[in-house]
Amino acid sequence: MILRDAWIEDLPAIAAIYSHHVRTGTGSFEEDTPGLEIMIERWRAVTNRNLPWLVAEVDGAIAGYAYARPYHERSAYRFTLEDAVYIAPDAVRSGLGRALLSGVLDRCASDGYRQMIAIIGDSANAGSIGLHESLGFRHVGTLRNVGVKFGRSLDSVLMQRELG
Repeated sequence: MILRDAWIEDLPAIAAIYSHHVRTGTGSFEEDTPGLEIMIERWRAVTNRNLPWLVAEVDGAIAGYAYARPYHERSAYRFTLEDAVYIAPDAVRSGLGRALLSGVLDRCASDGYRQMIAIIGDSANAGSIGLHESLGFRHVGTLRNVGVKFGRSLDSVLMQRELG
C-alpha cells in the first residue's frame, strides 16, 4: 500500500468508490451520485485550502481515500475540521481506512488544527463508528431521524477528537 496525496488523475477512481457508497449504502446521505466534475470541484475546494486529501494505492489502483474539510465556514470554527473516509468495496476491513484517517489526522494536527469532527451517516454504520473510536474519537451526540435514504429514516452520529 502506498499512502499519498490525491492527484487530479485519481479523481475518476475516487468518484467510482464514492458512487458505490452513494448507490449502495447509508454512510453518505447523498442520494444521487455526483459526476466527475463535481468530485473535481470538491477535491479542489479541499486541496486549495492546503488541507489533506489522501489516497491509498494498492497494486497501482486507488483502493480508498480520506480527506479533511472545514467543519463550518465561520471564522470561529477555523481550527475545526470534518473528516471523510471511503474505501473500495473489495478493500473494506483491510486496514486502509485506519491508515488513511491516521494520515489525515496527523497532517491536520501538524498544521495546527485543534479538533476533528466525524459526522457519520446511519447509527448502524458500525464500521465507520468503530474506525473512529479506534483512533480516539468519542461519541458526542446522535441526531435522530435527520436523513431519509432508501425509504428509511436515518440518524447521524457525531464524533469528535482533539488534535495535537
